[in-house]
Amino acid sequence: MKQILSSLALTALISVGSQAVAADCFADYKAKQDNPLRLHYGVMQVSSCDKGSARKEVAKRLKSNGWTLLNVMTVFEANGLDQRKANAGKFYLRY
Repeated sequence: MKQILSSLALTALISVGSQAVAADCFADYKAKQDNPLRLHYGVMQVSSCDKGSARKEVAKRLKSNGWTLLNVMTVFEANGLDQRKANAGKFYLRY
């Protein structure tokens, strides 16, 4: 009986951990291009809800499209998307 309870507890912990990893993460950021100077605010889906990891991922994707990351403002889950959509305009989930 004790082994069954231990197995069930372990299974529950693994499933909770998997759901946390599978959560959708997004970052809102500011970026620029030079000559001529252009700025934009955008929202991008990222693979990690850790701000440091998100910063590296956002910078890499933007750089490949000719933009320089200025700042990752926040990292958030899907429930924060609607409030940022209007401000991001054409840079909403573009990269």
